[in-house]
Amino acid sequence: MPSRSAAGVRTGVRVVVAGDRGTGKSSLISAAASDAFPEYVPAVLPPTRLPSDFYPDGVPVTIVDTSSSMESRIKLIDELKRADAVVLTYACDQPMTLSRLSSFWLPELRKLEIKAPVIVVGCKLDLRDERQPMNLEQVMAPIMQQFREIETCIECSSATLIQVPDVFYYAQKAVLHPTAPLFDQEKQTLKPRCIRALKRIFMLCDHDMDGALSDAELNEFQVKCFNAPLQPAEIVGVKRVVQERIRGGVSDLGLTLEGFLFLHALFIEKGRLETTWAVLRKFGYNDELKLRDDILPVPTKHAPDQTVELTNEAIDFLRGIFRLYDSDNDGSLQPSEFDDIFVTAPESPWTVDPYVDAAERTPQGNLTINGFLSEWALMTTLDPSYCLANLICIGYGGDPTSALRVTRRRSVDRKKKQTEKNVFHCFVFGPKKSGKSALLNSFIGRTFSSNYTPTNDVRYVANAVEQIGGSQKTLILQEIPEDGVKKLLSNKECLAACDVAVFLYDSSDEYSWKRSRELLLDVARRGEESGYGVPCLLIAAKDDLDPFPMSLQNSARVTQQLGMEAPIPVGVKLRDSKSVFSRIVSAAEHPHLSIPETEKGKKRKRYRRLVNSSLMFVSVGAAVAVVGLAAYRAYAARKNT
Repeated sequence: MPSRSAAGVRTGVRVVVAGDRGTGKSSLISAAASDAFPEYVPAVLPPTRLPSDFYPDGVPVTIVDTSSSMESRIKLIDELKRADAVVLTYACDQPMTLSRLSSFWLPELRKLEIKAPVIVVGCKLDLRDERQPMNLEQVMAPIMQQFREIETCIECSSATLIQVPDVFYYAQKAVLHPTAPLFDQEKQTLKPRCIRALKRIFMLCDHDMDGALSDAELNEFQVKCFNAPLQPAEIVGVKRVVQERIRGGVSDLGLTLEGFLFLHALFIEKGRLETTWAVLRKFGYNDELKLRDDILPVPTKHAPDQTVELTNEAIDFLRGIFRLYDSDNDGSLQPSEFDDIFVTAPESPWTVDPYVDAAERTPQGNLTINGFLSEWALMTTLDPSYCLANLICIGYGGDPTSALRVTRRRSVDRKKKQTEKNVFHCFVFGPKKSGKSALLNSFIGRTFSSNYTPTNDVRYVANAVEQIGGSQKTLILQEIPEDGVKKLLSNKECLAACDVAVFLYDSSDEYSWKRSRELLLDVARRGEESGYGVPCLLIAAKDDLDPFPMSLQNSARVTQQLGMEAPIPVGVKLRDSKSVFSRIVSAAEHPHLSIPETEKGKKRKRYRRLVNSSLMFVSVGAAVAVVGLAAYRAYAARKNT
């Protein structure tokens, strides 16, 4: 049974109890479920369920007992990997079992890569030798310092029922209201992603945008999150606590951002994590402090050859954001200005692959408006949900459903001989040292480098391309490493999202030409087999070098046989290559042209035409026969009359 609903809300918590033999695991579970000490318990209990009304959060808990015997090890590992929380037990009357937690059990959980929170529980408290008192906090502090996955420690007695219900309450709480995403125990501070989420919430509640929450705004926030207003005396009390503990937490206008963050850090320190989590979840956050999928209405693609683009409304919003944060009005965003935009997002999205270094920047490393919008176009193409989440986080106030749109199918575009797309996705194929990386670098304004660095992973760049007539399209170039082509083409739908493919070869190297031709034929065959044929262009790179003998003749013959344009000569090192990008966009704008046809494909097309002609002939013949028969019957009837 899934432990989450469609909206990401937990519908159950699975707690696995583990520990050395004889530490009281089964008795603990039985006592929690029956509120009585069991006279007899089996070696291992079947899964035990605590109903939803057992604890205040209203979420049922399933408790799984385990055996520590070697024979049951495989089952134990399986249960631990399925756990939402792990309860590790030791016996208060057996000090060795406590030592075993840090020498075996906790390292074992790490070895198994168990990510669930851990509750350390001392059982049989009633049997501890009173002559050997133990300070639990003092003993557990160094262990908790070493193993940060431990959420809390507690001791209990199944015989006297002391703190037995609390064990599974803390286990449930560790799952429903986890500490790790919010608070850094070592530094005793809120974690960066938590601060970013709370900043966004603060800004959403600061309706007059004066940098502080007034009494009225605080009350509205309280009602939204907890369905109950604050009394005037309570508001005064909250402000007093903040004023006494942090300078600048309260201004003449109300509670400042610093005060707001301090309050939540205080809640967490006091163990009231449910308060902060209630706020975060009310504003749409999941356990990873990202916006939940159920509040991200990403439009659905109904076919693989459809893509998702930003709407004009979203692009206008992003242009406004760019102007707002371009504080020095130099037409570009400095790194600090850029970071400020995403200060309320979980993280700055373009500091990692595939977005880092994927767009045009100035010589100083600043992001231009074209680069800014191109990064958004790339993110929308690759991950529409991630794009929409970031749009909302940076303040997109329109209807989320109006931010993205699904394009028409490419197969329909081919039939209509035109496209309505504004963003085109181009696959860049070619053998090693053919100039693929140099072409991509040229597209985003990088200077040519003679140092060869092979590309081992897929790489993307994006930029705006001005077309004749003043229209502007965004082009995404995806470099396909030669070693990755076979894996790419093994997927039948690999070309569905591709609007145009280019094949580079070193015009001075005959092997480079032959290999590029092989790649072209492989892609053409895959397009014919899958029905996702794409316009293709050949690019004769390094045109500034002497071509190999018969270069022009060979390439002209191949393009003529396949029904393609002649190769486009490009000297990336010496010549402006902007025209080639216009040619690529133009090919994408005419989805019915420049699609290569192999001999096998031509034969298949001729066969289909022959079959269609035969069917047409048979249909016409049948129609003539039917009409003739009807006419004869009418004539015969008239004659008889």
